[in-house]
Amino acid sequence: MRRCGSSTPSGVPPARLPSGAAPWSPADHGLEPMVHGGLAQAERRAHATAPGIEITRSVVAGETLEVLEIESRSAALAVVGSRGLSGFSGLLLGSTAVHLAAHGHCPLMVVRGRPDPAGPVLLAVDGSPAGKAAVGFAFAEAALREAPLVALHVWNTWSERAYEGPGDPPTSAVADGERLREAEQHLLDQAVASCQEAYPQVAVERRLVRSRIRSTLIDAGREAQLVVAGARGRGGFTGLLLGSVSQALLHHAPCPVTVVRGKE
Repeated sequence: MRRCGSSTPSGVPPARLPSGAAPWSPADHGLEPMVHGGLAQAERRAHATAPGIEITRSVVAGETLEVLEIESRSAALAVVGSRGLSGFSGLLLGSTAVHLAAHGHCPLMVVRGRPDPAGPVLLAVDGSPAGKAAVGFAFAEAALREAPLVALHVWNTWSERAYEGPGDPPTSAVADGERLREAEQHLLDQAVASCQEAYPQVAVERRLVRSRIRSTLIDAGREAQLVVAGARGRGGFTGLLLGSVSQALLHHAPCPVTVVRGKE
């Protein structure tokens, strides 16, 4: 499958992982049969869903975050659930998903919510150089799923806060709104153009919305089968590994989310 663009993530501080010993080793003999039983069940489900897929399995003992981060260096995609068995009640996203989104070396898919199997792949276009990898991933995924692609670029002209309130500046205060809209439309067109040529079989809808970025993307995800976003957009502070938009999607999107790290 061809990829456009290139594929690196929130202000999540790096986890301090144990050093010195090997990150993993063969699993303890007492636990291995039990774990393999769970893997065998997962393998049967995977075969039932996609009979032609080659599946291998292994059980290792090690620090979870370190092992998965190292494994991600040679992976095309890492897939995790939104919260594991050890997650605290009420948490929206587990520590493994947060860490891999910030420190993994390949795109991370977090399976959450209830996707619409007939819905499009939703691409959150941010216009950043690092976001090119997310555009390429979204087109390749839409082609693989034989699904349409909605390229959604949400923009505003003020610093978006985590919560809305009566003190937010009105949109009417923005001067020369039409000129700004044309610039944002050009940004959306440029982001999509090269990959649209590479994937002519993908039906693309370009959607430009002036609104609150996080809430608009989350609402749009209700009709999607997958949301794809870059790790950090134009508005992120230098040094942040995950931006506020990708964090919001990971915690609140109503369907699976893939965060794609790109080259800065």
